[in-house]
Parts: sequence; structure tokens; C-alpha cells
Amino acid sequence: MKRSTERILATHTGSLPRPPRVIELLFEQQRNPTVRNPAFAAAVDAAVAEVVRKQVEAGIDIINDGEQGRPDYTVHVKDRLTGFEGESAPPLGTGEEDFPELSALLAQFASPFQYRPACSGPVAWKDWEAAQADIDRARKAIQGVKAEEAFMTSPSPGQIGRYLRNAYYPSAEAYLFALADVMSREYRAIVDAGFVLQLDCPDLALSRHTVFAHLSLEDFRREIAMHVEALNHAVRDIPPERMRMHVCWGSTLGPHHKDVPLKDIIDIVLKGRPQAVSFPGANPRHEHEWKVWRDVKLPEGKIIIPGVIDSTSNFVEHPEVVADRILNYARVVGRENVIAGVDCGFGTFAGRVQVDSKIVWMKLASLAEGARMASKELWGRAAA
Repeated sequence: MKRSTERILATHTGSLPRPPRVIELLFEQQRNPTVRNPAFAAAVDAAVAEVVRKQVEAGIDIINDGEQGRPDYTVHVKDRLTGFEGESAPPLGTGEEDFPELSALLAQFASPFQYRPACSGPVAWKDWEAAQADIDRARKAIQGVKAEEAFMTSPSPGQIGRYLRNAYYPSAEAYLFALADVMSREYRAIVDAGFVLQLDCPDLALSRHTVFAHLSLEDFRREIAMHVEALNHAVRDIPPERMRMHVCWGSTLGPHHKDVPLKDIIDIVLKGRPQAVSFPGANPRHEHEWKVWRDVKLPEGKIIIPGVIDSTSNFVEHPEVVADRILNYARVVGRENVIAGVDCGFGTFAGRVQVDSKIVWMKLASLAEGARMASKELWGRAAA
């Protein structure tokens, strides 16, 4: 994994806006998951090529495929793995039951892909070809592209378990480790293809006020410690420097007043094997948490990827704001240990639009410019 040795590198979290044709074909695929539609593959090929081009044009250094061929970052595994035929959980929604006016306002942002079946049988691969196609498509799209590095996302065992509840394995631990053993194949294949593996781990923060709201903080910490153990088991043979992990509190427009503070979980998160940790740092609920790093010693070799762009707002952050956010982190943990990122994905769920697609690219361009400004401040010269 590249480090910010000569300038602050810029990346993002993973998902990017999908074109209407891809969304249309994703709906069709959900209706007929066993049917291979050549039109789908062609549309996704074109979409991936386009988002790769736009990332480079925006000045992003560490790029990806934008998750163009998946309806979201987690539930797609139900079509690729056996065992997910149980009763579907209620839709996640985007509102807050305590705030009915807000819920009504945000109803338009609900994901159209809401089928989340429980695990009702042994988990194993049944459609490895779909996972391999994603990898091959992304690898083809980045060939010859001028970027510092490329990453590819995959859900962690704990995140899959958060979305697709267990109704088969004798315990939550048995379920998580079964997922870890199965998903390890995808994790290894992504790294072997030359990508940095990003493990999506919202469960380590978001599940505090969702799945585990009934637990004490101490008991919640024990739960996520087990999630990290399962994650580490899944990637035990992958070098830490070939991985990063993303932790977040969700990409919804709610008040986030129940979010667990970063300081209450960061020691457990840092026990994950991936070298880099990505987390939100731009939204109003968590922007102040750069101060956490005054008291938390970053382990030797670790990198942080703080969000310095909000992924839910249509405000285009001024590059000076971005630079200031970067500088806050760099002056605490060291400039070489910071990569500038985005709070969460811009296309978390296909068909859900919170940020205008044109504004997404404006925000990413501002991210890149802010990273250049911060680099000039930190290195005393203009960034290359």
C-alpha cells in the first residue's frame, strides 16, 4: 500500500454513482438472479471504465471500480453464497422513529434493494464466477491508467452478519467464523489480482445503535472484538500492507446523535490486521474526533484514512476546508501516516441518490485540491 511519503494522497470509500442503465439492469438481475444477461455485463464494463476515468480526472490517487456492478456493498453476497433463503428482515429505511417529520422527508432515500434474507443453511460459494467477473472487470479497467494505486472493496464477516441475520448456526461466533472461512477466498483473490483489499466494517460502529442497542458499552465492545477476531481469521494469510478497512456510522442523513464515539471503539478497531483504517471525519457529528489521536497512539506501521469530505451533503467543500481537516490529522499522527478520504460511499445503494452525481465529482476534485494545499503546507513546497 502506498503511503503519503512525498505528498498527501487522496482516495475515497468505494461506491460511486451508477448510470441509470446499470440500475435498471440491476433490478432485472434481482428479479432473475440465475440469468446471465450480456447487456448487464456490457453496461457495467462501460460504467466501470467511466468512473475510473472520472476519478483520475478529479485527481484521486487511489482509485477503484466504484462498485458499479453491485446493488450495494453487502447484500449482493446473498446471490453468490448458499444458505441465504430464510425469512427476509424488514426494510432498513433511512428515517428515525423518534423523528417522524424527518422520516417522511427521507423516505425518498430508502434503498430499492431491500430483500435481506436470513441465513438458513450452510454458507458456501455457489456463484464464484460473479465475484471473479467483478475482479477481472476492475483489473481490465485500470490497466494503463495513471493512478498511484487501486483498491477493491468486500464486506467483512461482521458486516454480512449484521445485514443477513443468523437463523442456522448455533451461535453468532460460529456464523461469523463460517463467513470468514468462505469470504477468505474473495479477499485473497482481490489481493492476488493486484488490488489493495478494502474490508467494509460498518458493523464495528454502526451496530452500536442498531443491532446491539440493548447492550451496555462493555458488552458491545466484546461483540465487536469478536467481529475483529473473525476478520483477522479470514485475512490471516494476507500481508497487512495489502489491506485497509472502513469503519463508519452509516451514510444516512439522520441526526446521528446515538453514534458511539470513536474513542470508545478505536482500540479494538486498531487490532484489525489491515494496515490502514478509514473512518468518517468530515460530518458534523464526528469532525471533532481528530483530537482522539492526541491520546491514541497510532501503532507502528498503521495508516489512517480520515474522511475530509462529507458523502451525504450537496455542499462542495472548499479546498481550504479540506486542507485544514487534513492538517489536523497530519500534525498529530504524522503526514506520512495520513491518506485523505471521504466519510462514506457516494453510491452506497444503487438507486438511492443523496448527492447529485455531478456534485460528487466536484467534491472529489475539491478533495484532491485540498490534499495538494495540505501537502504544500506540510512539505513546504508544491505537491508534484
